[in-house]
Amino acid sequence: MKNTLNQVFHSSKFMAGFIIFMVILLTTIIYPIINPGDPLEQIGVGTFAKPGTYVSLYDAAKTEARQFNLSEADEKRLAQVLDDEDKVIMINWLLAAYPDDTSITEMDASDTDALLNIWFSKYDQSIKPSGWTKSERNKAMRLNNKLVALKTSGTLTLMQANAETGESEEIGEISTKDYVRTGDVANVITLPLGTDNFGRDTLKELVSAIGVSLRIGLIAGCVATFIGLLLGLLAGYVGGLCDDIIMFLTNCFTVIPSFVLLILISYCIGQENRGANVVALVIGLTSWTWTTRSVRSQVISLRNRDHVNLSKLSGHSLMRIILTDILPYIASYVVMAFILQISSAILAEAQLSLLGLGPKTTEVPTLGLMMNWAMLYNAHINGSWWAYFPVILIIAFISFSLNLMNTGLDHVFNPTLRD
Repeated sequence: MKNTLNQVFHSSKFMAGFIIFMVILLTTIIYPIINPGDPLEQIGVGTFAKPGTYVSLYDAAKTEARQFNLSEADEKRLAQVLDDEDKVIMINWLLAAYPDDTSITEMDASDTDALLNIWFSKYDQSIKPSGWTKSERNKAMRLNNKLVALKTSGTLTLMQANAETGESEEIGEISTKDYVRTGDVANVITLPLGTDNFGRDTLKELVSAIGVSLRIGLIAGCVATFIGLLLGLLAGYVGGLCDDIIMFLTNCFTVIPSFVLLILISYCIGQENRGANVVALVIGLTSWTWTTRSVRSQVISLRNRDHVNLSKLSGHSLMRIILTDILPYIASYVVMAFILQISSAILAEAQLSLLGLGPKTTEVPTLGLMMNWAMLYNAHINGSWWAYFPVILIIAFISFSLNLMNTGLDHVFNPTLRD
C-alpha cells in the first residue's frame, strides 16, 4: 500500500491535477472566511458593474481633500467622457474639413489623446465641411463646447437642501485638482469580478458556486459509482440469470442517452423541488451504466483466478469472496471511475442549468446557474465577460485537473502504460 501511494504521488500528471484541484478546493474553504456573507445578496443597483474598486461619492465629497497637479489629468478626464459616437463625429469632421492634411488622414483613430490634441488645434466652428448639414455641424459644435467646458472648468459646486427651509445651500466646492485617499473614505468596496445581472458580487458568488458544484459532483459520483460497482460485481461474479437481468437493465439505460433521461427526470421533478442534492441524486441515478459494464468485465477476468477458486473451495461466503478476493484487485479502477464520475456530474449539472433545469435558483448558486444567468441577460453580447468567462475557466480547470489525476493513476496502475 505504501509503495503504491509513493508511485501515485511520484506521478507528475497526478500531482499536477491534484495541486490544481486542491487550490480550487481550498479557495472554496478559505475565501468565505475572509469575505463572509450571503453569496446571493444583491449589493448593486443595476446590472453588470465592471470589475474594480468603488468609492462612495457621498463619503468622498465629505472627506478632506489634498491638491495635486497631475500633467495628464485633463487629458484623461476628457478621454473618459468620450464615447464611440463622439469619436466618430470628431474623425468625420476632421476628415471632411481637412481632406489633404496627412496628420489627420494618417492618425490612429484608437489613440484618444492624439485625437483630442488634433481636435483642439484644428476645430473651427466657422468652417463648413463639404457635405455636412447644419444639424451635423451643430452636433459637432455642441461636442466641442462640452469638451472645452470640461477642459476649462475648475470647480464643481456642492449643494445641500436645508432641513428647515427646504432650499438648496452651497456647502463647498470640488476642484479638478482635489483628491482624496481611498483609505479615508468611509465606504469603499472592491469587486475583482464586478457584479452579475442581479447586482451580486460575482467573485463571492463564483466561489460559492464552485463549492456547490463540487458537492453535486461528489454526491452524484458516489451514487453512480456505488450502483455501478454493486451491479458490476454481482453481474460479473454471479453470472447466469443475475448477469442477464443486470445487463438487460444496463442495456436499456444505455440505449436511451443518459442526458435525455436526465432532462426528463429533472423536468418531472419541478423547479420548486430541485435542490442541489436532488439534482446530484438524479445525475447519479442516470450515469452508472458505463461503470457497471466496465466493472463487470474486470470481475469476469478475475472470478476464475486461483485465489478465488481457493476461497470457493474453502467455503467462504459470496460477500467475503467479493470483498477480499475481487474488490482489492479492481479498487484502483473504481477510484479512477469515481474521479471521472465527479467530472461528468459537474459538466452534467452545467448542461442542465443552461437549459433551465438545474437547482432552484433562489437557494444556492452553481457554475451552471451562473452561466444560465449570464446567457439570459446577454452578458456575452454586451461585453460583460466577468459574468461568464471565469465560470468557463473554472469548469475547464476542474475537468482538466480531475482528468489529469485519472490519467496519472492509469499510468501507475496499468502495466501496459508504465514507463
